Amino acid sequence: MRRLIVTSALLSTMLMMPYFALAHTEGHLATLTPPHGGQLRASGPFHLELVAKDGELTLYITDHGDKPIATSGGQGKANIQAGQEGKRQSVVLEPVYANIMKAKGDFKITPETTVAVFIAIPGHETQGANFMPLASNGKGGEHHHHVHSDAEEDSEHKHEHKH
Repeated sequence: MRRLIVTSALLSTMLMMPYFALAHTEGHLATLTPPHGGQLRASGPFHLELVAKDGELTLYITDHGDKPIATSGGQGKANIQAGQEGKRQSVVLEPVYANIMKAKGDFKITPETTVAVFIAIPGHETQGANFMPLASNGKGGEHHHHVHSDAEEDSEHKHEHKH
């Protein structure tokens, strides 16, 4: 009987571990400022930051220590939905540089837009994350809109190439 109780307790603890890890990771992300002005999500071994603007998605991929994860040879997909009843569209996320994947398409980003991303990075299991709604930065319902000019993007890429 004692053995059954100990086994049950160990099994229960093992089953709860992923929930504790996820809660810790998501809680940790809530305290971080996204480096590129997007939204952060934890997904498996990754931190994913999505920067969305009309016609373009940029996904930055790092590990939990914020070390860039190379996307070369990777594949991805983003499902974009404009609100609950809005138009749905899928776009392909392609590696463009270092830890960055991008997708382009004919879509508009509104405060109600949601994006689900799925990525396959060589050497890692396939991961996914939901970003919703895009107007919320994930901190208690505050709204954050990031305007990204081409000059900012060019200076970001110049900075990233220095690493």
